[in-house]
Amino acid sequence: MLGLEAVPDRLLREISLGRWEGKTRDELRAEFPELWEAWTRQPDWDLVPEGEGAEPFERRVADAVQALFERHAGGDVVVVTHGGVIQSALAGVVGRRTRGLFPFVIHNASLTVLQRLNGRTVVTAVNDTCHLS
Repeated sequence: MLGLEAVPDRLLREISLGRWEGKTRDELRAEFPELWEAWTRQPDWDLVPEGEGAEPFERRVADAVQALFERHAGGDVVVVTHGGVIQSALAGVVGRRTRGLFPFVIHNASLTVLQRLNGRTVVTAVNDTCHLS
């Protein structure tokens, strides 16, 4: 539609949920009752058995965003990715960690815009869906 070539980037994949991958909440409650209870009290990617973990995920996303800014310093880039990646990128810009708790609403097909201005990253749009009306 935009006439652009898609270039897959493994750094922009959603967080790996290890043994929780693909399971429903009911399945998690049944298979991992103690961990699920801990998650409901205080979400933390580090609770997920064999998962990627909070720090590696956040570092991976930060590295991907930095690499995009470096490769496209003079222009725009369109990234299509997952809500968790967007959440982590936003948290990094505002100096917070997600640890599994996502503070932003990110709808499917919404636009989030990060810009580099005078050597710093700023958020200029979050969860913009006006193009879907």
